[in-house]
Amino acid sequence: MGRRKIEMKMVKDSGSRQVTFSKRRSGLFKKANELATLCAAQVAIVVFSPGGKPYSFGHPSVEAVAERFLTLNLRSRVSIPRQLVAQPQREAKVERLSRRLNAILNKLQAEMKRGEMLDEAVKAARKRSKFRKPINEINLYELIEMRKAMGQLRERVKQRMSEIEASSSLLLLSKMATKQAES
Repeated sequence: MGRRKIEMKMVKDSGSRQVTFSKRRSGLFKKANELATLCAAQVAIVVFSPGGKPYSFGHPSVEAVAERFLTLNLRSRVSIPRQLVAQPQREAKVERLSRRLNAILNKLQAEMKRGEMLDEAVKAARKRSKFRKPINEINLYELIEMRKAMGQLRERVKQRMSEIEASSSLLLLSKMATKQAES
């Protein structure tokens, strides 16, 4: 078909939309690579397809660029190029998007801290545990021991559940007897 100017609106046909996405994604990644090569810039792009599949490009890597970005003071505002803020309506939209982005970055930072705390908790639990190795490093004897320990734990849990059910039943009967006595 060749090159032609297309109107900037969503492609209605899902098949055509997928083809357009694939071609434009390739072009976007190519331009990002050129920018990184020509200007020695660090670049990261993450794109989700219409089907929800993630694609990424990074130079030197997406992780390295994201880590560098996240280690900056996330409380500072994201800078927006002046050309994007030419019209008042665009300015308002950019401001909203900037606030939203900053909120998401704050949530991301909080989740990363939470993840670090969970990792520390898992490490501490492993130190206290009889089974300190990751499951994929345990030999057959250790697996048999772990299975035995889990069976014992299961029995203790069943026993405790029975005790709780029994005390709950007794409490319920006591309440019913008290209500009947009051009547």
